[in-house]
Amino acid sequence: MGKLKKQSKRNTFNYNKNKKKLNRKLRRKEKPRIECPQIRKAWDDHKTVKQNLQDMGLSLGTKGLLPIKAKKDTKSEPMETNVLKPYVIKEMEAEASLRGKNKTTCSTDMTEYVQHMVKEHNEDYKAMARDEKNYYQDTPKQIKRKVELYKRCHPEEYAAFIASLQSQNST
Repeated sequence: MGKLKKQSKRNTFNYNKNKKKLNRKLRRKEKPRIECPQIRKAWDDHKTVKQNLQDMGLSLGTKGLLPIKAKKDTKSEPMETNVLKPYVIKEMEAEASLRGKNKTTCSTDMTEYVQHMVKEHNEDYKAMARDEKNYYQDTPKQIKRKVELYKRCHPEEYAAFIASLQSQNST
C-alpha cells in the first residue's frame, strides 16, 4: 500500500486580525511607556522596576515603606536610602511647585454679549437683565458672574475695552 499524502494547509492572510494593532500591543507589553519625562530620562532598561525606582529615591508602593514600631520605642531613626539619581526627585518637585496655566476661556459669543451689556449699561446688572439682547433671560447675578469671568479670562482685553469706552464718553 502506498503512503498517504501529507495534507498541509496553505498559509493564507487572516483578514479578521489587525496586524498593526497586534504589533503595537506586543510592543507596549514589552516596554511600557513612561509618562513622566524625568523618570523616562533616568530609566535604565537593564534594571528591574524596583531597582530603577530605588536608584531614583522613589518607591513602587507603600508596603514596607514605613515600618510600624511599638509605641514604647519613640526614637525615630532616618531610613537609609541609597539614592543614586537624586536629580529626578528635585526635577519632579520643581515641576510640581509650578502653577498650572488657567485654561478657562470665554467663547466669542459671550465676549460680544458682555461687551454689549457693559457698553450699554456699565455696571447696572438689573438693567442688563431687562435688555432685549439678553436672549437667555439671565438674572442679574448670572450676568455679573459672566462679566467677572470675562474680566478674569481676558484682563488686558477688558482693560482696553473699558479704556476705549471712557475715551468715547469723554469726547
